[in-house]
Amino acid sequence: MLAAACWAVAALFSAPASQRLGAIAFSRWRMLFAAGLLWSIAMASGGWRSLDASAFGLLALSGLIGIFIGDTALFACMNRLGPRRSGVLFATHAMFSAVFAWAFLGESLWGWALVGSGLLVAGVMLAILKGRRDDESHAWEQTRGRLAIGVALGLVAALCQSIATLMLKPLMASGIDAIAGSAMRMSTAFAAHVLLWLVWRRAKAVQPMRWREAAQVFGSAAIAMALGMTLILQAMKDGQAGLVAILSSVTPIVVLPLLWLVYRRRPAWGAWAGAVLAVVGTGLVLG
Repeated sequence: MLAAACWAVAALFSAPASQRLGAIAFSRWRMLFAAGLLWSIAMASGGWRSLDASAFGLLALSGLIGIFIGDTALFACMNRLGPRRSGVLFATHAMFSAVFAWAFLGESLWGWALVGSGLLVAGVMLAILKGRRDDESHAWEQTRGRLAIGVALGLVAALCQSIATLMLKPLMASGIDAIAGSAMRMSTAFAAHVLLWLVWRRAKAVQPMRWREAAQVFGSAAIAMALGMTLILQAMKDGQAGLVAILSSVTPIVVLPLLWLVYRRRPAWGAWAGAVLAVVGTGLVLG
């Protein structure tokens, strides 16, 4: 749940910088900052010693799927739909994770847990469809481009997050340091972004990064990636993968009061109703 709160807070830092730089350039800079932070902590704490050659391949693959592809897709979605709707789309990773954990890790999803998962997804969809006020004019609530493409990008981000996290469950249970593991994943994703930058012209920044955007990117990297993703890996050591995913999917609920502070206006009834359904669904899953 702390990870979900980190992602919600970081969304407010991320939206302006991502729109100015473009999703790909924003993600590349964010990964560079996050990798630097994580490796500094891992070196200082000695956590890097827990890494061995047998873990590199899985950590690298998880970084490519969850961070290089998933994170970039998430911010492409945010640029189109804004932080609120991209957040509720990303929350569907809980449903993906629950299904995959049942299929591949033997974690059960029956009875009230299944009902709760359905309510969670219903809440997310309601918040997407009815979460905007009719008279809302804030730039973060505008749809840029086709809505279907934005929704598809959000679902791809959620699917990648689910797959990349579940891949690491057996590895994290073996005792690898969560910070060092995050640093390895982040470095692999950043290396892939550098390669993309070298071969694809559209990977360049849309506009030059100013000091203001640099501060926003650094804040997003520190809160969402260095702290948030490390908390997820730490939770994987002790908790069921599906349960961790469900708990970390409450980001849209945390985003609501934060956006209220930014907009100075209450969110639409659909956003609140969707949040209530998500809370009830999460409670049923945990119960």
